[in-house]
Amino acid sequence: MGVLIAIGILIIIAVIVIFNQIIREENTVNNAFSTVDVYLKKRYDLLPNLVEIVKGHAAHEKEVFEKVALVRTEGVNAKTSEEAVKADNKANGALKELLMLAEEYPNLKTNASFIELQRNLLLIEDELAAARRTYNSAVTEFNVTVESFPTNLMAKLMKKNKKTLFETTDDVRSAIKLEM
Repeated sequence: MGVLIAIGILIIIAVIVIFNQIIREENTVNNAFSTVDVYLKKRYDLLPNLVEIVKGHAAHEKEVFEKVALVRTEGVNAKTSEEAVKADNKANGALKELLMLAEEYPNLKTNASFIELQRNLLLIEDELAAARRTYNSAVTEFNVTVESFPTNLMAKLMKKNKKTLFETTDDVRSAIKLEM
């Protein structure tokens, strides 16, 4: 009888430990995503200013400006990490197009406001890259937990599923070049 009670207590302790591990790791993922989200919002806030300056020198490039506006709206309205990842990939591509367009206009490259926005964008991109690494590390740890035995059993009971990593798509893999 005493052995059964001891086994029951060990099982209860194991369940509590696993439950708390899943909650702790999910909170770490949410915290890391909040940091990424802050930097994404900073970048999205910078985009309209960048577009306006480029528009002043290349007003006829309407398609690029519309694309940037569309991905900015999509990014700002992202509610989940999955939506944010998709919007981020689109924003990377649109930003790359916008900066490539700016390269075609020598007057724009010497514009003090454009240079300052590029400098701010470069800082934000560096901070965003670091935040993405932290997020991806937390997500990887969480995903291993929800896929590994026996923690996967508790994760299923808690309805916890794998999280999405921030991954770059093939069309934006080449680095955005910000020249000063």
